[in-house]
Amino acid sequence: MSFFSLRPASWTRTALTLQLASAAAQLCVWLGTPIPWMIGPLVATSLVSVLGAPTESWIPLRNAGQWVIGTALGLYFTPAVGALVASLWWGIALGIVWALALGLGFGAWMRRVHAGHLSGLTPAQLRSTTYFAGSIGGASEMTLIAERQGARTDLVAAAHSLRVLLVTLTVPFAMQFWGVSGLDALPPATRAVQVSGLLWLGLLTLAGVLLMRRLRRANPWFMGALLVTMLLTLSDVTLSAIPGWLSAAAQLVIGVSLGVRFNPAFVHTAPRWLASVAFASGVMMGLCAGFAWLLAVLTGLHPATLVLGTAPGGIAEMAITAKVLQLGVPVVTAFQVCRLVAVLVLAEPVYRWLSRKDKA
Repeated sequence: MSFFSLRPASWTRTALTLQLASAAAQLCVWLGTPIPWMIGPLVATSLVSVLGAPTESWIPLRNAGQWVIGTALGLYFTPAVGALVASLWWGIALGIVWALALGLGFGAWMRRVHAGHLSGLTPAQLRSTTYFAGSIGGASEMTLIAERQGARTDLVAAAHSLRVLLVTLTVPFAMQFWGVSGLDALPPATRAVQVSGLLWLGLLTLAGVLLMRRLRRANPWFMGALLVTMLLTLSDVTLSAIPGWLSAAAQLVIGVSLGVRFNPAFVHTAPRWLASVAFASGVMMGLCAGFAWLLAVLTGLHPATLVLGTAPGGIAEMAITAKVLQLGVPVVTAFQVCRLVAVLVLAEPVYRWLSRKDKA
């Protein structure tokens, strides 16, 4: 949806949704919840959307939010931090293998549970639907790949949306209950906001975004900004920090973009399917926490950092949690980004291989 194609009704819905989100964020700040500027908008928007309120998320705002968060995270990758992350390549590789195996297990379990219970699905459609619903990748990217393989995209999208929602709501509160924060030994490369430097940073990261879009890469607004800022910071170039109010606004619009997915139609989408996704998501979070503890023993990093790095949530949501609570932002970002790239690259070839194996 372009800027000029927004109808007055869309403007009204978007404005009212943002007002609700802002009020919810302020309430969460007052209550002292973790990551209030994302949790508040996410919960409030989800609730009113499920009840049938005409909420709306304007896509350019969501993109801008991802652009800001990607830039803010890239500022943590100083040369010293880059060397630390590079030394953890084997741990990141283990995290990728773990995510692929977990997704395969989730998909296989869903296929077994729903065999004969999803009307209108052929065995091939059931296989593709459950496989891509289980893959721990980006919701939109997995849905597009699933569509090419003949899956029911509404079920795939619903599975990813619900899993991300549950992880985003559960993990930050678990961290707060655990009492961990402030583990980052090194702050971002700069904490000073320089107007001219911020403008240059915006222009350079926008160029990265446009390049990623032209190359048709996943999450171009997040990944393009992140990669450009990482390259600058790793080269010891410091232009400006991101203002706190801008980071908060970015978290707010990302929370809104997640919340508006949960409309009344979503609730009525195969209740048995959603219940099984919710159950499996809880199990996956527990298994990932156990895997994170094992990695912590092997790497010497704090378990909280690796819980966020291996959690089956979205990159932006887990990285925001790490940023706000200062829980090893570069490590969490590296784990999540590498996992996403690997899953997007490998998910479809692995599915084709498994399909040929089943037919043989």
